[in-house]
Amino acid sequence: MALLEVAANSIASAFAAQSGGAGRVELCASLDEGGVTPSHGTIALAREGLDIPLYVLVRPRAGNFLYENAEIESMLDDIAHCADLGCDGVVVGALTAEGEVDAEACQLFLQAAGSMGVTFHRAFDLVADRSAALETVIELGFERVLTSGGMHSAVAGASSIARLVAQAGGRIVVMPGAGIEPDNVAALRNVTRAREFHASAKRRLPSGMRRTPSDDLGMGGGEIRTDEETVRALVAALS
Repeated sequence: MALLEVAANSIASAFAAQSGGAGRVELCASLDEGGVTPSHGTIALAREGLDIPLYVLVRPRAGNFLYENAEIESMLDDIAHCADLGCDGVVVGALTAEGEVDAEACQLFLQAAGSMGVTFHRAFDLVADRSAALETVIELGFERVLTSGGMHSAVAGASSIARLVAQAGGRIVVMPGAGIEPDNVAALRNVTRAREFHASAKRRLPSGMRRTPSDDLGMGGGEIRTDEETVRALVAALS
C-alpha cells in the first residue's frame, strides 16, 4: 500500500492529516511561499499530539536554495532542535550557484540529523541535471527525495518521475509532490510506480471573525488548513 505524506502548515493541519489517515506529516510554515521552518511551539505541540511520523521542514527563508554560511548555521541549529524534540526526521536541501546539490552543506545537515530520517526537498527540481543529482543524494545518504519531475505539478512531470524511480532502483524513495489530488493520484501511481506521495490537501476556511470590516489590507480572510476529508479521499485512492 502506498503512503501519503501531508504538508501541514499548522498544528491543526497536522492533526487533520493524522485524522484523515496520512502516514506521515511534513510540518512547515508559510506554505503559500513553498514552506519555511515552523516555530518551536508548533513543532513541540505537533510532536506531542501526533502518533504518526513527524518530519519538519528546515528552510530559513523563501526563495532560492543558495544559502550563506549564517543561514546554514541556523539550519543546523534547527535540525538539532528537531532532534531534541523527538522528531522523526527533517526535510532539507541546498544548491550551489551552478544548480548542483551542495554536497558540503548537505553533509553537515545529515550529520546534524543523526538518527533522524532526512528527505531532500524540491530544491531537487531546480538542479541542472536531475539524474546526476539523484546519484549525489543517494551517495550522501538521504532516504527520500521529493520531486515534481521539474514541472509545475507531479502530473505534468510524471514521465520524468517514472525515470527517476527506475534509476533509483530502491536505493532511495522518490516521492512525487505538487498538485496531487484525489482524482489524479491513482493514475500518477500507475505511471510512476512510486510508493510514497506528498500532498497538502488544503482548503481555505471561512473566517471566524464576527467583526468583518472592508478588508483592504488583505488580512481578514480565513486560514488555509489541511482538509481531513481530502486527506481521507487521497488515502482511499491510494488503497
